[in-house]
Amino acid sequence: MNIRVDLTDEQSERLAALAESLGVEPADLARAACIDLVSHPPDDFREAAKHVLEKNRELYRRLA
Repeated sequence: MNIRVDLTDEQSERLAALAESLGVEPADLARAACIDLVSHPPDDFREAAKHVLEKNRELYRRLA
């Protein structure tokens, strides 16, 4: 899948600088960041989702 991401000039410069410091191409760094994000959702998202599900458990049970 190809995805186009529009970055501001500042974001683009920061990505390029970080990629250079790591010795990789900016596109490869962006790809790795996306893969990491979808492979390992942040813990705070998991905690928030868990909270919502537990909070609304009774409602979901009644709707079933």
